[in-house]
Amino acid sequence: MLKKFIILLLFPVITFASTDKYIIDKSHFAIGFLVEHVGYAKTLGMFREIDGNYSHDTENNTINDINIIIKTDSVFTNHDKRDEHLMSPDFLNVSKYPEMTFRASNIKIDNEETIIDGQLTLLGITKPLTLYGRINKIAKYPFGGIIKPYVMGISAKGVIKRSDHGMMYAVKDNLVGDEIELIIEFEAIRQ
Repeated sequence: MLKKFIILLLFPVITFASTDKYIIDKSHFAIGFLVEHVGYAKTLGMFREIDGNYSHDTENNTINDINIIIKTDSVFTNHDKRDEHLMSPDFLNVSKYPEMTFRASNIKIDNEETIIDGQLTLLGITKPLTLYGRINKIAKYPFGGIIKPYVMGISAKGVIKRSDHGMMYAVKDNLVGDEIELIIEFEAIRQ
């Protein structure tokens, strides 16, 4: 009887242990972008404020419930007037759309390249977005105090078309590129 009780007591812990929750570390992330400027060169920018979380199913080697929220007014290109223009209705329209989101689930992890098919909502329009990435490392963090958290590091890239989200400024004249290359690097802390 005692043996059955111990097994029943441990079963929920064993089941729960196969899924780990992660939160993006706000001090170790980069969401960058590159976009053509009149064909001369690409402008490099980034977003400086995000929130995000997901779950890692260790048993099935999948990532689920990805939810990343990017604050649109955190756009930064190292040029104040350009940043103000990017926040205007011509581009991000931050007063009306203060956030863009990316959501995905059931992502099978591949050690070489993981394909992340999700949905990007930008300017109130949701469209499919495919990211190509990899998990760099999952391990106990080497820095900090006595209790060191487990951290997962992820790299990903993708391309979005501004026009798919209704961002048409300077597309027709090819003054600002329609395609935006995304560069994503972050560490996430297991909860």
